[in-house]
Amino acid sequence: MILTQEITVKVGGKMRKFNVTGTCTFEEDYMVDITNKLIEIKKLVDDKAYFIINRGRQYGKTTTLHQLECFLADEYTVISISFEGIGQMIFGNESKFCHEFLQLIQDALEMSGEDQSEVSKWKNDAVDSFASLSRHIMKICQQSQNQYVLMIDEVDNASNHFVFVDFLSMLRKKFLARKNKKDFTFHSVILAGVYDIRNIKLRMMQAGDHTPTQAETSQYNSPWNIATQFPVDMSFSVDEICGMLESYENDHATGMDIRQIATEIHDYTSGYPVLVSGICKYIDELLDKNWTDTGIRRAVKLILTEGSPLFDSLTKNLTANQALSDLLYNMVIIGTKWSYSPDDEVIKLGVRYGYLDRVNGRTQIANKIFEICLTDYFTIQMRRKKIHQTPDLLINNEGIIENGQLNMETCMEKFAQYFHKHYSEKDAAFIEREGRLLFLMFISPVINGNGFSYIESQSADGKQTDVIVTFKNKQFMIELKIWHSQKRHEQAYDQLLSYMDRFRLTEGYLLTFNFNQNKQPSHQWIQIDEEKKILDVTI
Repeated sequence: MILTQEITVKVGGKMRKFNVTGTCTFEEDYMVDITNKLIEIKKLVDDKAYFIINRGRQYGKTTTLHQLECFLADEYTVISISFEGIGQMIFGNESKFCHEFLQLIQDALEMSGEDQSEVSKWKNDAVDSFASLSRHIMKICQQSQNQYVLMIDEVDNASNHFVFVDFLSMLRKKFLARKNKKDFTFHSVILAGVYDIRNIKLRMMQAGDHTPTQAETSQYNSPWNIATQFPVDMSFSVDEICGMLESYENDHATGMDIRQIATEIHDYTSGYPVLVSGICKYIDELLDKNWTDTGIRRAVKLILTEGSPLFDSLTKNLTANQALSDLLYNMVIIGTKWSYSPDDEVIKLGVRYGYLDRVNGRTQIANKIFEICLTDYFTIQMRRKKIHQTPDLLINNEGIIENGQLNMETCMEKFAQYFHKHYSEKDAAFIEREGRLLFLMFISPVINGNGFSYIESQSADGKQTDVIVTFKNKQFMIELKIWHSQKRHEQAYDQLLSYMDRFRLTEGYLLTFNFNQNKQPSHQWIQIDEEKKILDVTI
């Protein structure tokens, strides 16, 4: 059995790097050791399961398959193929697909170092239909001493083709027949992609010219309802990130606090693989190996401003799916709480893309970086809608930025002026719903290029904060409230103080919208103790 292992030598005179653009290998890249995950996946293979690894973009699916191929090699003959970059001709008809599928198998076996005799078994020019392909697979699996595991990556590229659905139907039929000892077939089949192939036929029909009728829906049941649930958590834990950073530290001796840095990276990413590697890559290559909280925040800013296929995909998906956009808007901006429902197609779509996660029976944004990205997205959308109504939106920054640092007190003063000019006649319901977005829309051009702002929908300790602003190396906590009573106002102090403690801040900011007729605007610092104070602004 080939296990993942630490390799600390230089390759070709070069140190390993953090990789965010393709398959990772221990020889060339700093990687999380996923041995425990591979052990769990192997249990499924040992049980002859057919299953799907469906996760969001850049979630490490291809790297996992590559590591799994090595992990299984001692016990199984692994056939690892991909539908990425093979063009559309293979899906033209049944005969073409069968021929190219067998060629992909031969190529994969050759690349994995199998004997030519093993490779040649799969060549058969007479196979021109799924019926003949089925018989060919049966003959090989019946006569061979090997147990074959078929892994197909990037199945999304094939999922809109009916010929591929028919191929899955053939595999399903053989799987069921094998259980009745009436067929021989692959020991296990693993598909990997963003979409859950169990819904493939319905998805194809919905992508067509009309919405399927109930009769059509029942006719096109999934060919992959034989799939076993995939229970393996593919995100990286703090301990796993620590292991990767320990390997890096052995090479570079930066003196970083490995546990603290790993925890902070996990706090921003929730272990989303490409985001973990992205933060590490920027710190290592562009931020002078600044392995501190400040370095992590600067790396997050670079991830958001430099752009990536992950965020391009997010924008595209929100633009194409208004229901998903509305759900995320309500969660991020309005603060709406959603229980997790396996029957809610919109929530399932958000989970499938990796934007949402299920935690303690509730639906929440998958990680802090997505919260920042979504906050930016909805703020920009609102600014585009409001810019013709508020030509002074791009405010004079004089006094807000002093000596290169953000003066939050002045910022809140100017926001109060801005609010009274444009929104003072709005009702309380509007402000309660949109108030945080108004503040974000106001502050966005101020911090642009030097920081980011976001609404943390759910923190690690289960408490919700309001607006968090990061500017260069400093963080600001702003709690936004609607005035209800003096008692509720004082309770807001306690809430804000608990957030300040969690973020290790000595200053906090409380912004209250008061719609009473006899309201008195106020602006004052409240000294809580020798260390902590709160700027209390009521507008």
